[in-house]
Amino acid sequence: MAQFELVMPKMGESVAEATIIKWLKKPGDSIELDEPVLEIATDKVDSEIPSPVAGILEKILFEEGQTILVNGVIAIINTSAEASSALASAPSPASAAKAPETVTAAPSAVAAVSESIGSKSESGRFYSPLVRNIAKEEKISMQELDSIPGTGKEGRVTKDDLMNWLSNRKPGQAAPVSAPAVKATQVAPAVSMNAGDEIIEMDRMRKLIADHMVMSKSVSPHVTSFVEVDVTNMVLWRERVKKDFEKREGEKITFTPIIIEAVARAIKDLPMINVSVSGTSIIKRKNINIGMATALPSGNLIVPVIKNADTLSLVGITKSVNDLATRARANKLSPDDISGGTFTVTNVGSFGNVMGTPIINQPQVAIMAVGVIKKKPAVLETPQGDVIAIRHMMYCSLSYDHRVVDGSLGGSFIRKVADYLEAFDINRPF
Repeated sequence: MAQFELVMPKMGESVAEATIIKWLKKPGDSIELDEPVLEIATDKVDSEIPSPVAGILEKILFEEGQTILVNGVIAIINTSAEASSALASAPSPASAAKAPETVTAAPSAVAAVSESIGSKSESGRFYSPLVRNIAKEEKISMQELDSIPGTGKEGRVTKDDLMNWLSNRKPGQAAPVSAPAVKATQVAPAVSMNAGDEIIEMDRMRKLIADHMVMSKSVSPHVTSFVEVDVTNMVLWRERVKKDFEKREGEKITFTPIIIEAVARAIKDLPMINVSVSGTSIIKRKNINIGMATALPSGNLIVPVIKNADTLSLVGITKSVNDLATRARANKLSPDDISGGTFTVTNVGSFGNVMGTPIINQPQVAIMAVGVIKKKPAVLETPQGDVIAIRHMMYCSLSYDHRVVDGSLGGSFIRKVADYLEAFDINRPF
């Protein structure tokens, strides 16, 4: 009997473990090559795990909700021609409950998870086995753990977050009860129910987004600056080339790649907008990795990242934007696709909004929103004098962390982006 061990795959360089959300197959089910077998969640993203072989699912070694280190065996697939004869001996899912909580694909110390700290706090915040183990060794309570700002996906605490916290923590010091993350939960007002009201439980992603947004507002003092941009040349250029562009490149070009190109150029001019804060240190990022906030069919939000955007041509940015947006809506992003961002762009104009005041995507220090493009009368300066003309206008807003980005830098940056957009060459080849 040929047996294949299905392992938890490595989902990115910084991802050491994953939690099983749902088994899509049960023991005895047939599996086709590349057919999804289960859904998993990491600190970065939710993913489906396909089978690299065809056969019969013989054993499930872990239940839904359990966390497994990468490269740990999670299931056995019978790939022999006689696989059907083995179905009678396939264990039931109930037997998987006896499996250990964490596969020891790393030193055993990592797998030793604190009994007093669960994988989730009462607020629903997720903690990995590695983080829980460190917390146990350092005698960090759940209350203190909840107070630590996280830089992982949607505010999760990573190993680096915890180690940075410990390095700045005085001996015997614990987080104050009034720490922002704890206080925000404690002071939430009571909500009364009225006849006909409906209770809708937040899904897992919405809970993580909520925690991340609260954390960002508590960590960073937000300031927002606005500019109005004349994007007439950009609009006319796209209208002129979009058919030929799609015919030649096999891709539709939207305004998003053009805006991201301008943002990347502005970051190169003003690199101190491309930083993060760690305690009292400023980390100046070498790479320009621009995230683009993408709305999912569920109504939730995810931010895939265009890596090294400043090194890509407009065609290259367009292909990256379209690929990431398509895979995001199909839930096909990998953890690497949404990690490493240094600046974020969100398009509130896609909902018909004129402008927005977005919340910073931690651990970044700035996020830019672009509004809807509308035709408006505007004053143009010409050699013959000022004239009023119909122009395509758009508002841009920049929310920034006032700890490290002052009004001068924030205002100069958003103005620099506007200058690049307004100076767009209408005769530019693509």
